[in-house]
Amino acid sequence: MRHRPAPPRKETLSALHSFSSQAGAGQVHLRLMGTTDLHVHIYPYDYYADEPADTVGLARTAAHVASVRAEAANALLFDNGDFLQGNPMGDYIAYERGMREGDMHPIIQAMNVVGFDASTLGNHEFNYGLDFAMRSIAGAAFPVVSANIVRVLGARPTEDMPLLPPYIILDRMLTDGAGIAHPVRVGVIGFAPPQVMTWDRRHLEGRVKVRDIVETARAWLPVIKAEGADIVVALNHSGIGEPCHVPGQENASVPLAAVEGIDAVMAGHQHLSFPGPGFDGIACVDAERGTIHGKPAVMGGFWGSHLGVIDLMLEQAGNGWRIVGHESALRPISRRNEDCTVTPLVESERHVLDAVATEHRETLRYIRRPVGRSTAPLFSYFALVADDPSVQIVANAQMWYVDDMLKGTPHEGLPLLSAAAPFKAGGRGGPDHYTDVPAGEIAIKHVADLYLFPNKLRAVRVNGAELRGWLERSAGMFNRIVPGMQDQLLLNPDFPSYHFDVIDGVAYRIDLSQPSRFDAKGRLIDPSARRIVDLTWQGQPVSDEMEFVIATNSYRAGGGGDFPGAMGNTIILEAPDTNRDVVLRYIAEQGLIDPRADGNWRFAPLPGTTVLFETGPRALRYMDQMTALNLEPAGDGPGGFIRFRLSL
Repeated sequence: MRHRPAPPRKETLSALHSFSSQAGAGQVHLRLMGTTDLHVHIYPYDYYADEPADTVGLARTAAHVASVRAEAANALLFDNGDFLQGNPMGDYIAYERGMREGDMHPIIQAMNVVGFDASTLGNHEFNYGLDFAMRSIAGAAFPVVSANIVRVLGARPTEDMPLLPPYIILDRMLTDGAGIAHPVRVGVIGFAPPQVMTWDRRHLEGRVKVRDIVETARAWLPVIKAEGADIVVALNHSGIGEPCHVPGQENASVPLAAVEGIDAVMAGHQHLSFPGPGFDGIACVDAERGTIHGKPAVMGGFWGSHLGVIDLMLEQAGNGWRIVGHESALRPISRRNEDCTVTPLVESERHVLDAVATEHRETLRYIRRPVGRSTAPLFSYFALVADDPSVQIVANAQMWYVDDMLKGTPHEGLPLLSAAAPFKAGGRGGPDHYTDVPAGEIAIKHVADLYLFPNKLRAVRVNGAELRGWLERSAGMFNRIVPGMQDQLLLNPDFPSYHFDVIDGVAYRIDLSQPSRFDAKGRLIDPSARRIVDLTWQGQPVSDEMEFVIATNSYRAGGGGDFPGAMGNTIILEAPDTNRDVVLRYIAEQGLIDPRADGNWRFAPLPGTTVLFETGPRALRYMDQMTALNLEPAGDGPGGFIRFRLSL
């Protein structure tokens, strides 16, 4: 890996942390800083809206890094993965400019300039292929470690053939409270969710294997300790979920923290913030103090929204060091006000912006390239309560493409359907995380806004029972509603919008008075539940024996989300094109599109019943286009959202 010097760090006048003022001879105050889920967000800029954004950007997070370094003599900076994909700059590099041997990826260049000490891989590092990922991280001036993604499995994790070093030991001279420098050895080990083999099977199958996170940690920790690590930091691109270890666990930070030898955990993947109230009530987790099994942990939001900081007080113990005190905290880059405006809390670090200024300008030219025109606006503010134009256009494009691809095959002539979900529908992304494209010219930035991920198009062949199960899985988006009651909360906050598949080509209603057949993670909890009613194709009821082809994406078809009929064994078409490229080609070929939703799904009537749902404040401008719904504004919601009341 090439090593490039970081620029001089800006000195900031800051108050010393109490550990620094308390440390005496033989005591060291060490600050561990962490970012996670940067997703190529370097500039404070929303490339989809083509306007500045104060809520994102490593250039802003870097201001906190400079401040923390000024507050303590000893500091290390880590990244927790998912840095290579996630916005149009990442797409521009992957699809337009390319990554040849020796090229520098802009996010790596920015991380070099900020001065990271180590990183690990997330699942999205592989969205553009394994070779792209390896060429990109080759430019890192810091070690990138990954313990559970390997080229060949051995008899046990320590005998695997690694893809990258499973861990690194950083030898640092740290200054104690008396001003004396001491050698301290910091072990750093990295993990990614095992589900990456499902999500990016097309890129990874036959090339790498992925082990369980906790199993891998248990095998490597004795090795790291035997090599002389005084403390060990786990860079775990995995969330804070179930407290007990389950093989293949996606969000494994709680059982990982219990592994002997791990001293601190930097979590991620969930796009949430820890410490924080969102994790109240989880066994072995102190959401206020920021500890898991009594050990310090952080999760720094996403897109550079927060810097996680773990403060450690180390004390000499024999020939090594032990932790005698710790604190966990987050430093946000912005604050959302009660009036829904955003106040930046830091300014961008100029040297970080300058490092990728050329790529930023090239990305702007790329996203502004026109591809067609639309007769109507494309917006997703109501995508979770009604058929939606931003989802409709994706479904139309997928069906158009697959219809042509199936000609001359044994599947030609089967009823063709199309499954699409709203990727930008608020939730963890916040009240600005919605598609909002005005009528008129459509540019590449708008297509990227409609389809955020570089999935490839797939088609699956299912029967009527699997189709119904697929829709029942999607209907887990909603809480169970009691008929006749007023103002019940409609949306399940644990259910991500990208799992709310709308299937075009059939008509159906969702009976909210019924229980959900599946929980938010796709686990079957009530086999007899039937929320999907009046399911028809061309006006005729759908029977269990009928057969259909569904156009979808590689993530879903390969088992992502655990949908009936989409577990990897029903695929009949593996297209060479991404879904986003299909949407782009569809718009370009049509020239002028009419994306109005066809209203093929709706809620079953529940007389005398109202529900509340949250959406972005800009939804108010589109109320007059939602006449099919009985809607009215219902005041402000938490976190900058607004609420609507929907009569059922």
